[in-house]
Amino acid sequence: MSRTYLELSQDGGGAHKFYEVTVQGQVVSVRYGRIGAAGQTQTSTFPTAQKAEAAAAKKIGEKIRKGYEPAVQGQRAPRAVTRRQVASAPSTARAVAPVLWRFRTGSAAFGIHIDEDKCWVGNQAGDVYTLAHGGEVLARYQLPDGVKCLVADDFWIYAGCDDGRVYDLSSKLPFAAYDIAADVDIFWLDIHEGVLNVADRAGRLTVIDHEDEHQWSRGGRGEHAWMVRADDRAVYHGHTRGVTAHAPDGGTELWHTPTQGAVLFGWQEDDAVYAGTARHTVQRLSKATGVIEATYHCDSPVYSCATSPGGRFVFAGDSASSVYCFDRDGTRLWKLGTGGGSALSMQYRDERLFLVTTDGSLVCVDASETAVAAAQQGSVPVARDVKLAATLPTYAPATAVAAVATVTAAPAGSVVVECVQENGRTRIHVVSEGYDHSWNVQFPRAIREPGARYVVDALHAASGGFYRVRGDIRRLR
Repeated sequence: MSRTYLELSQDGGGAHKFYEVTVQGQVVSVRYGRIGAAGQTQTSTFPTAQKAEAAAAKKIGEKIRKGYEPAVQGQRAPRAVTRRQVASAPSTARAVAPVLWRFRTGSAAFGIHIDEDKCWVGNQAGDVYTLAHGGEVLARYQLPDGVKCLVADDFWIYAGCDDGRVYDLSSKLPFAAYDIAADVDIFWLDIHEGVLNVADRAGRLTVIDHEDEHQWSRGGRGEHAWMVRADDRAVYHGHTRGVTAHAPDGGTELWHTPTQGAVLFGWQEDDAVYAGTARHTVQRLSKATGVIEATYHCDSPVYSCATSPGGRFVFAGDSASSVYCFDRDGTRLWKLGTGGGSALSMQYRDERLFLVTTDGSLVCVDASETAVAAAQQGSVPVARDVKLAATLPTYAPATAVAAVATVTAAPAGSVVVECVQENGRTRIHVVSEGYDHSWNVQFPRAIREPGARYVVDALHAASGGFYRVRGDIRRLR
């Protein structure tokens, strides 16, 4: 067996990653990732040991030409990951919001997503909890590192973590769906039709496809990019100098608009994006032209924002533990205190405003007209403190094929897929009838094994010409 370990580390916040090639007979294993992390492994099998050696030498040569150098694993320290440090002052509002319930996650929390069935919250300890809309805790996911953000792409739920990976939480078996380049210090992300868009500390925008392969990146006009939103038309990138729209195919700049202060958060509706800024405003920009259509004035820097469907109401959370509601044209309707920290992310659904705050809590606010009017008069409900159940279903990512459940036959209505090798890469194709067998299937790399077959609950076609798995994955024996 032979093993070659290389590292590429650049000063000034550049690349800080490793690349290891191991040859054992006809098998070549490549492990790569951020220095200090376990990284991701890909394995290929070749017809002869000589061809395996030649393929390994080619890979090593390519990396050396890119600046990688032989190194000793463990001698170079991991690069520190940015933890968002925010200040939170007491609210200046005269009244407190009508909080229905509060769930304390135990660590600073940034990620939130509310769908028709569940509330999702992720914290800096790597915990993601799901709760019913009434506040009952349903399950817990334990991820390897702190959760930066939670995003949804149709049915699929993703958590972007400090280990540089993005985890798919859509089934009981979470898995690493994307492994972001080791030199990218992720700040925020969005996923649209299976394509990952990452905004980072340096203000860059990086786009990765459904096979976890880099597509393009663009240096930002500013730094500290806390906003990225995507749709069919563009990727909207917010940073210290405003909002920039890029074409999703290739990254051509479509427009750039300076905002009133650095962008600290972003939201989108069908025809507009909303940027929360350090200069106490939320600004609505046209997706088509980048023109600022409305400005919503708060009293402190804006950490988060959201809208009701269609942008009828605009909500904001500031650094002084207050939440605001505006009508579409910018008129402030109300300002209330959160009763416990500044909102770092928020989402509105069915007259409820859900917040994650600087004290690590998920908060449910009754945002109905009646409840808000009563709160402004000093009448608020007693907030219920949600407690963890004595026994709670807990799920951790699968890191090997052995972690996947097996079945001896495909259940009725399920779909069979197979792992194959194409040009030195492992791909997943559909075996069952009724599908395009030339399309790839987005599938966790950690459990791919050439020649193995798997059973999935369902497949959905994405606009990019590939399939996405919905439901559980089991290996077919």
